[in-house]
Amino acid sequence: MRLDKPITSLSERLRAQLWATARFLTARGVTLVGLACVVGVIAGALTTAMGAIVQGMHWLLFGLPPGARLSAMFSLSNPWQALVPVFGGAIVGLTVVVLRRRRFRTPIDPIEANALHGGRLSMTDTFIVAWQTIISSGFGASVGLEAAYTQTGSGVASWIARQFGLRRGDVRILVGCGAAGAIAAAFGAPLTGAFYGFELIIGVYSIANLAPVMAAALCASLTASYFGDIQFPVDLGNLPPMTVAQYVPFIILGLLAGAASIGIMRLVTLVELLFGKLAVGPALRPVIGGCVVGLLGLVTPQVLSSGHGGLHRELAMNYGLYVITQLFVLKLLASAVSLGSGFRGGLFFASLFLGALLGKMFAAGMTVLSPEVGIDPTVAAVVGMTSLAVGVVGGPLTMTFLALESSGNLALTGVALAAAIVSALLVREAFGFSFSTWRFHLRGETIRSAQDIGWMRNLTVGSMMREDVRTVPGDITLGEFRKSVPLGSTQRVIIVGPGRKYLGMLVVAEVHGLHPDQAGDKQPVAALAKSRETVLVPTMNVKAAAEAFTMASSEELAVVQDFVGRKVVGLLTEGHMLRRYAEELDKARRDIYGER
Repeated sequence: MRLDKPITSLSERLRAQLWATARFLTARGVTLVGLACVVGVIAGALTTAMGAIVQGMHWLLFGLPPGARLSAMFSLSNPWQALVPVFGGAIVGLTVVVLRRRRFRTPIDPIEANALHGGRLSMTDTFIVAWQTIISSGFGASVGLEAAYTQTGSGVASWIARQFGLRRGDVRILVGCGAAGAIAAAFGAPLTGAFYGFELIIGVYSIANLAPVMAAALCASLTASYFGDIQFPVDLGNLPPMTVAQYVPFIILGLLAGAASIGIMRLVTLVELLFGKLAVGPALRPVIGGCVVGLLGLVTPQVLSSGHGGLHRELAMNYGLYVITQLFVLKLLASAVSLGSGFRGGLFFASLFLGALLGKMFAAGMTVLSPEVGIDPTVAAVVGMTSLAVGVVGGPLTMTFLALESSGNLALTGVALAAAIVSALLVREAFGFSFSTWRFHLRGETIRSAQDIGWMRNLTVGSMMREDVRTVPGDITLGEFRKSVPLGSTQRVIIVGPGRKYLGMLVVAEVHGLHPDQAGDKQPVAALAKSRETVLVPTMNVKAAAEAFTMASSEELAVVQDFVGRKVVGLLTEGHMLRRYAEELDKARRDIYGER
């Protein structure tokens, strides 16, 4: 008997430990981190594969030697290679024709998915964006691959999240993990990737999303390293020490970069409008854009594709101000024409390249204006690269960590952060959009970041209204009204005409409180109606409804089927709307910060 007790006790302890282990492994946070690691590995592998495909296309189409970068070449080996972007434009145009015939909508990107759709991304959209971006960049259009990287990583993450039935907040986090892993793999910079996910895709940093996003970024970066294909290794060498006096010039550089980023976004929109006015269809616009990009490529191949090789060359060598300015203008035109004509891609890497050129131009100018300050061209290039990319892409910490992980220089990182903050403030106050959110604005979407506002759009008047409302005909008299609607039977009554057409609203207590001298019993109640003009419709979201309540200065409004027929279908009070809004806001906050 004495031997049985230790054995029983050991068995109970073992069962307890197994149960605790099972609970730990099935906990929400642990499951999410595990899925994030899987997403990171997949995102890293897909990013590496897409980069290798595009590089292989460059070797094949432009006759590059193995290992060479297209934008690092001093000239095209054959002038006929300037036609390669034209053929790429034809392929992109053909895909536009096919998609239009099949009536595909505009693909949803990760920022829009997290802001409006709870992280739900279509794998069809993912394939379309990846295919078009690979074709565009592979055939030499001046666009980056980061759009394809993040779309693919986030698309796979969204699909995995839906397979596991994750809740809305966790789906959004996992989508951010996919984008973070893609950027981490593309640049060999896990901190950069993680903060890309925090700032641009999830829209908020919290303890709840720290572990999964960092895990995805690390796994993706390690996966890319395993395959030996880090896209952005930058060796800046030994940089001179930074002095306090240099902060002011670099902050001025940040202001210049912010202003330049606004100009770049405006220019892309202008070019797109000009292409839209051409008497050709959308399928032919990329062909025309390819002709322009090919001609610019004859001047210098550094304007072609994303510009990895060109950026490395500019960081390693010091050219004169004229050469740098010329390259800045040509690259800017090539990127604007590529995007404006319909090639698929983004401005992520182009903004880095243009920012580095702007920094070199600034350093050359400071050498003439104030040589005693001693602005190093390479340092200025990194600060300019960070500042302009923040203005175009967004994410000050994302770009600052890119500078840190690229240079390994903490002093340089501090200067880059100061300039990036100044650039971000200028763009936010003077323009209000990043390139992605600016494109949403042009489409009519009111998205300023990836923060979840989809629940606000789902919280419609139709989901909040009361349908059991009491109505009275508009020709009823006050005396008849007092008899048919006794005081205390209901609070509000809606006056309707033929076909339940809305005529106005009555507060029962006010009608019964009228003195006989103020209103005779024979007077029609329609004369006392309130809120005659302002009504709600079921499709209105909570924001539009709140604006309607403010405009009407009323605590209750009728809900009609549409603004034309104005058939009454319900009633909504401002108090109930605010309560529902507070409940949904609290639920969204718990999802963001991982609270129960």
